[in-house]
Amino acid sequence: MTQRDPFGSEAPLVDMAEFPSWIVFEDDALLILNKPGWLVCHPSKDGPLSSLVGAVRTYTNLEKLHLVARLDRETSGLVIIAKRPSVARKFQMAIQERKVDKEYLAIMDGALEKEIEVKQSIAHRPNGLVKIKNHVSDDRTAKSAVTVFEPLLKNDDYTLARVLPETGRKHQIRVHAEWLGHSVVGDKIYGKDESLYIEFIEQGWTERLNEHLAMKRQALHCHKFHFNFPDGAVSFEAPLAVDMDLFCRENFSEDYTLSI
Repeated sequence: MTQRDPFGSEAPLVDMAEFPSWIVFEDDALLILNKPGWLVCHPSKDGPLSSLVGAVRTYTNLEKLHLVARLDRETSGLVIIAKRPSVARKFQMAIQERKVDKEYLAIMDGALEKEIEVKQSIAHRPNGLVKIKNHVSDDRTAKSAVTVFEPLLKNDDYTLARVLPETGRKHQIRVHAEWLGHSVVGDKIYGKDESLYIEFIEQGWTERLNEHLAMKRQALHCHKFHFNFPDGAVSFEAPLAVDMDLFCRENFSEDYTLSI
């Protein structure tokens, strides 16, 4: 099939010949995928191959699937899909009861000098250009949020960080990274100019975006899940996405993986 530009004006489509390479783990109960950073999770109007769930339905021939843990379109990494309701409930309950440890990898603007724990509540921002944007707030509607950022590699321009979210608020890592003054590289909403997000939605990738963003999508990757079930722990790990891997090799070193 002809591949569309994932960041062009048309919705990108999944190449089903490539899909098996995304599989981290599969059995009769679970499908764990390493989602690329250009694909939405939920079904869209652009057909089954325009979303991760649609592609999974095509791959499994199962109509009923249970998305346990989703990611934003431009976040790559681990997505958990249960094939049975009972399995979905088991994993969802562990998430609700905070019996899961999540680890992300993020490339951030500037040099983050030391590990820092951010304890800042988050709320929807009522005004502004981008309607879906959240922000750090002490408003009564704000929800508590805690994120730990641990620098693994850094130079004057960028930091590769291990990120440990202790809560699960919408856009939490990106909001806290912006609050720190070290936005996630390529973040169109929480970066330096949110008008870039509007331009991208309306026109796709443009020359102005190319001039202002070091990556075509936010450099955020869901790297590890560790579930602490009563009947035994279960862990999953997704290698860093190709585009983030290339960025790290070009901006840090070829052997940067030794630091992860």
